[in-house]
Amino acid sequence: MPLPNDLAFASLRTLGKELRDGDFTSVELTEFFLKRLETLGPKLNAVVTVTRELALEQAKKADADLAAGRDHGPLHGMPFGVKDLLATAGIPTSWGSAPYKDQVFDADATVVTALRRAGAVLCAKLAMVEIAGGFGYQQANASFTGPGLNPWDVSRWAGGSSSGPGSAVGAGLVPFAIGSETWGSIVTPSAYCSISGMRPTYGRVSRHGAMALSWTMDKLGPMARTADDCGLVLDAIAGPDPADPTAAPRTYEYDTDSLPKPPFKLFKVKNAANRVQEGVRDAYERSLETLEKEKLATIEEIELPKLPVNEAAGTIVSCEMAAAFEGLVSSGDVWELTAPEDRWGGHASLAIPAVDYINALRLRKVAQREYDTLLARCDAIVAPTRATVAPPIDQTFGEYGRGFRSSSISGGGNLCGLPAVCVPNGFGEAGLPTSLVFVGRAFEENRLLAIAAAYQDATDWHETRPPFPLIETDE
Repeated sequence: MPLPNDLAFASLRTLGKELRDGDFTSVELTEFFLKRLETLGPKLNAVVTVTRELALEQAKKADADLAAGRDHGPLHGMPFGVKDLLATAGIPTSWGSAPYKDQVFDADATVVTALRRAGAVLCAKLAMVEIAGGFGYQQANASFTGPGLNPWDVSRWAGGSSSGPGSAVGAGLVPFAIGSETWGSIVTPSAYCSISGMRPTYGRVSRHGAMALSWTMDKLGPMARTADDCGLVLDAIAGPDPADPTAAPRTYEYDTDSLPKPPFKLFKVKNAANRVQEGVRDAYERSLETLEKEKLATIEEIELPKLPVNEAAGTIVSCEMAAAFEGLVSSGDVWELTAPEDRWGGHASLAIPAVDYINALRLRKVAQREYDTLLARCDAIVAPTRATVAPPIDQTFGEYGRGFRSSSISGGGNLCGLPAVCVPNGFGEAGLPTSLVFVGRAFEENRLLAIAAAYQDATDWHETRPPFPLIETDE
């Protein structure tokens, strides 16, 4: 019998329990999600490569191991996808761009290896903005696979640069995915597609085998249905790695029994909702009321350090991208990129003076000290994840976002390498999802996950489903 459509939006714990109860096998669950990836994935421009043969091989092994009493943990037998900047042996890794669409590596990224060790089943390489957005794209059509489409409204953007993971998890094509963030690339598609996203502390997760956009700002993290799911995935992929000298020498464990408990002390950013869409503001204010009414948190208003964090972050990303992709620009292959503005954006980055880069690095040290001093006084800072809902795919970001502006917590958090968790918190303009973000101290992921999970226990926004079809292959 076919598996019920509800499984497409089930949590990892639910799927794991039903797998172990014998309701289905990993092979059956994998076939279920492969069918969705192959049928619905193209309608969202969410998938680059479906790894059917590998997935079924891994699922058969997961079933055999479980039958033999070898249970590898909560991800055992669970299908997943990865953003197509993570190397997978023998499978193309396109970096979202035409010049690299046939690129193949001979080894897996550390994160992919870690998930295989945890018994998870790789089903797809998921679409992304070309070169992770480093060349300055200004509109949704910035990938050789086409604009990432939002399962809540396919005329809207899925978000970038992890567009494929956002729309794939949002549409129930995979239970979870791995995205990357340099500046907003996990939290933005998570917010737009109404899923939960975790940006770990810089260095918490090895980036060995991942495309480098900015060596000192890139992070890999989970995108899933719930904050709890993100914790389960982070447990599998976090930790030191001899192959990545920037990976922190810290172990990590996600144990719900030892997580901090409410009430939490939260700071809200002064004027954080002054320049956001009305629906985003309403959802944010309602979330704050819920946190206080349910006695989950006390909330105090603060101001962020007055530092040019966005300018510093932008300078660092541009300079490191220029160094990483100088060859693409100098060879002329950059003209194969999809977005016209990406074809010349790299030239501008190559012209940034070294003194600007050095001064940005110096300012980052100041910002890290000031943000840490602030965060030492609370459990997390809370803010709207994005100033607007997902923009239309036929407008530039500037056209749709004119007059709106998020707080600088995203720029400051990424500049300083701080962790963040975002979760769905309502709906705004045109019935599209809104999102709430919690930002915390370095290496305090579990505290953030505890806050986010407590909020999700008190609300049901994460249980809502998009109008995108549950399945279109039953007939």
